[in-house]
Formats: sequence, C-alpha cells, structure tokens
Amino acid sequence: MTNETQEVLAEEIETIREILVQHGRLPGDVQNLPADGDLYAAGLTSLATVGVMLAIEDKYDVEFPESLLNRGTFRSILSIAEAVSELVG
Repeated sequence: MTNETQEVLAEEIETIREILVQHGRLPGDVQNLPADGDLYAAGLTSLATVGVMLAIEDKYDVEFPESLLNRGTFRSILSIAEAVSELVG
C-alpha cells in the first residue's frame, strides 16, 4: 500500500467515523473504536446500517452494488473504508 493510498484510507476512516456518530446509533464513543473493531458487537443494528449506508452514498456520490450489501462490508470502519475506496476508484 502506497503512502498516498494510506492517506486516502485514513481520511475515509475519519469521514466514516463522523457518519457513524451521526447515523450509527452506537451506544459508545465511535472515536474510541479501533478501525477494525466489530461494529455489530459495538451495537450497530441492521436498521442503523441502512442509515449509515445511505449517508455514505450521499457523501461520496456512490451506490453500493448488491455484491457489497452484506454484513462483512459493514463489519468495521476499516471494511467500510475499503469498500468506499473500491467504489470511488
């Protein structure tokens, strides 16, 4: 992974954290969650996941394809950031 790729991923992780604060309905502090921490174990519900997904689609002007609409994509901040990186190319 290049430094540029790492910087972009770090920016996306911070943006996704902000979206999770606004739409994730998580009981704890999102800022303290490790990027690879399990969001579902932290309290993310399927309903909140839809809100997070829609906010990400709006923010990045992308649409998640059906192949990415699964629990694994939204398991962690890092997995979401990787999916977003793939979508924005």
